[in-house]
Amino acid sequence: MGFFSKLKEGLTRTREGFVAKIESLVTGANKIDDELFDELEELLIQADVGVNTAVEIVEDLRRTVRERKIEDASELKGVLKELIAGIMGDSKPGLKLKNRPAVIIVVGVNGVGKTTSIGKLAYNFKQDGKRVLLAAADTFRAAAIDQIEIWGERSGCDVIKHKEGADPAAVVFDAIQAARARNIDIIIVDTAGRLHTKTNLMEELKKVLRVISREVPDAPDEVLLVLDAATGQNAISQAKIFAQATGITGIVLTKLDGTAKGGVVIGIKSELEIPVKFVGIGEKVEDLREFDPKEFVEALFDE
Repeated sequence: MGFFSKLKEGLTRTREGFVAKIESLVTGANKIDDELFDELEELLIQADVGVNTAVEIVEDLRRTVRERKIEDASELKGVLKELIAGIMGDSKPGLKLKNRPAVIIVVGVNGVGKTTSIGKLAYNFKQDGKRVLLAAADTFRAAAIDQIEIWGERSGCDVIKHKEGADPAAVVFDAIQAARARNIDIIIVDTAGRLHTKTNLMEELKKVLRVISREVPDAPDEVLLVLDAATGQNAISQAKIFAQATGITGIVLTKLDGTAKGGVVIGIKSELEIPVKFVGIGEKVEDLREFDPKEFVEALFDE
């Protein structure tokens, strides 16, 4: 199955809970009026696009209807697709890896699929012929170190680790030295699954960032926040807090195939201006793919 087909299949629940309802609403409408706009806004909010984004989309929809003198309600679905495509943009954000070794830090709360995403990212890089090193800087839990080692084996990457309870910044320092000695292209750093309420863990993360920038000027190249699509608006709340603490450069959105809340992708782009760089649409190692906003909109609205 091609990626577009898989993405379309993965967005089935979102499409049924969002686009299909919009189609049903506008097809059954006799006229375009305030009540119809209010119902469309409600459907956008239910799809976890977010209140602010939903209001903005509907305001733009009203304006477009006036400017184009649209009278047939059935045309609104096409206009909505156009407006959402405008929000999402049409170019892949991609990763910007300028250093060698390039350093990617991966952050996020427990349970969102952070370590799994690291393993899949590493696999993608290896497929592209890159030499990858994993840094087990989540020393908070022994299980996290074990997990990253398992993914290291699966993806064919070495892992730099210390004992449980060790200083994460020391792990990262050792990983950078090892990467230089081994001619590594990319270091991917796992971090503790921080609850954003735990100030000490956020400070620990800032220390890791300081060590990286000292050892590799202009690094980290990317700080990727892993979010679970199924958490909907809570994902946007997490992103806002992490962005304040760490300066997020991109988002990895997992479990997009198992939720009706895929509209959160639109809310993230509109409210945060942080690009979604990868999406997870399955359990297999190759099921984490670079996000293409144009493909996302097409798959969302495709019949």
